[in-house]
Amino acid sequence: MRKLATLIGVILLYAACKSEDKQATLPIYGNRDTKTITKDGKKVVDTIYQTIPAFKFVNQYGDSITQNSLKGDIYVADFFFTTCPSICPIMHRNMLKVYNEFKNVSDFKIISHSIDPKHDSVPVLKKYADGLGITGNSWWLLQGKKDDTYNLSTSYLVRRPEESAKELFIHDGYFVLIDKQKHIRGSYDGTDEKDVARMIGDIKILRAETNTQIAQ
Repeated sequence: MRKLATLIGVILLYAACKSEDKQATLPIYGNRDTKTITKDGKKVVDTIYQTIPAFKFVNQYGDSITQNSLKGDIYVADFFFTTCPSICPIMHRNMLKVYNEFKNVSDFKIISHSIDPKHDSVPVLKKYADGLGITGNSWWLLQGKKDDTYNLSTSYLVRRPEESAKELFIHDGYFVLIDKQKHIRGSYDGTDEKDVARMIGDIKILRAETNTQIAQ
């Protein structure tokens, strides 16, 4: 009986070690395609995943921000407008938890796209950022041509913003997690504290996944 208990203990210990060796990874979302490539002299099928396309906007400091500005970064994106009376204040109250968790991490950013560029000028965005306590370059509030922003939203797999009859803006409240290859790795309800906490955990998983790839 003692030998059996010892054997079971060894098996459980081995299983736990194997579980730790198998690092958690996040799925890749969006459309995908395949192409045949030659690798090590052999033809293999490679998967091409959807990526976030190039863009050009201006942040709250008046700096031009493009995809190159995020090169080598994991980032979270969302869509908002500064005069939003409903979900945006809740979203950005929750996003502050993400900002405070990772603001000193050099390869992580947050970008928030304004869907009301007519009102949300650079000075307005800067005032909004100051009100949230945002400093430095960890969280950029972005403004650009309205059509460019609206078209970009579909690449993040969120609802395309629109204006209601009362001239209010309608948009999704999702936070979208993007990896260093510009792939979508997660989508989270920005108004739900538990979902945002899950995202914080997933950001850590994604950073660990990236560090492992670099080490290899």
